[in-house]
Amino acid sequence: MTTHPSSLAAFLRSRRERLKPEQVGLASHGRRRTPGLRRAELATLAGLSVEYLERLEQGRDTNPSGAVLTALADALRLSRDEKQHLALLAMRQHSATLLPAPPRVGDDPRPGMRDLLDRLDPTPACLLGPVYDVVAWNAAWETAATPLGVLDTDPPNLVRYHFLHPLAHRTFDDASWASTADEAVGWLRAAEPDWGSDGAFRALIEDVQAVPEFAARWATHVVASRQPASKRIWHPGVGHLNLRLEVLFAGEANHWLQLWLPSDDEAATALGSLLHTRPSPAPHARLAPTTRGVEA
Repeated sequence: MTTHPSSLAAFLRSRRERLKPEQVGLASHGRRRTPGLRRAELATLAGLSVEYLERLEQGRDTNPSGAVLTALADALRLSRDEKQHLALLAMRQHSATLLPAPPRVGDDPRPGMRDLLDRLDPTPACLLGPVYDVVAWNAAWETAATPLGVLDTDPPNLVRYHFLHPLAHRTFDDASWASTADEAVGWLRAAEPDWGSDGAFRALIEDVQAVPEFAARWATHVVASRQPASKRIWHPGVGHLNLRLEVLFAGEANHWLQLWLPSDDEAATALGSLLHTRPSPAPHARLAPTTRGVEA
C-alpha cells in the first residue's frame, strides 16, 4: 500500500500556511495573499533554495534527504506527532518496500482480545480498529454506549457517530464536540499513510467529507496520535459523566483498547449505578461483524 506522492507535498504546504511570521521571529509586512509564511521565508529558515522548496511543495521532488526533512521540521516548528508523520510520508513515498505492509482495516482481532475484554468487565471497554470501527466490546461498554446511539450502526464507528449521528451533539457539549472532532480527524490523518489506499478508509472519508466540520479540519492536515483523554459527556441514564478514556495498544498496529474510567467520585457512583442495573454479563464479549475493505 503506497501513499500518493502529493501527500508529502500537501502536508508541507499545510504546515507552512499555518505558521505565522511572528512565531518564527519574522516581521509581518503588508497584506499576504495566502496565510502563513511565504515560501521564500521558509526556504531561508530551513537553509534551502526557494526553487527546491517549490519542487517539494508541488510534488515534483519526491526524495528529500534526511537532512532536508530535519531542517524543514525544525523550521516549521513541527510537534513530535507531526515529525513522525512527516518521516512516514517520506518513507512511504520513496522507500515503501522497506516498511512492512500494514494489515487490512477489516482484519479480525486475535481471539485473546475477546477474553481480555470479558476480564475487564465491569469496566466499560471496547476494541477499535484503524478507521475507528468498534470491532469488539464487553457487556459493560454495551450498557453504557447503547443509550448514546453509538451502537446504532453496523458495525459501529466512532468517527461516523461523531460527525453523522444527531445524538453526538447531545452527548458532547459544543466545546467537547469540537475538541473530539479535532482529535478524530487528527487520528485519521495520522493513519492515512498506512491505510489511505484501503477501501474501508476511503469509504469512511467519503461518508464524512460532506460534513463541513469534518471537511474543514481534514483540509488542515493536522495529525494526532492516540492518547488518553478526559471527556465530559451527557448520558440519558445518569446525567453528566466525567470520564477518562484510557488507551491500551493491543499488540497489532491496527487494534487498540479504549477503557472508560470515571474521573471523580460522582462519575464513579453514577457509572456504578448505571452498570449495576444492567443484565448479567454475556459469557463472551460481543464481536462486531467484520467489514473488510475493498482492495485498492
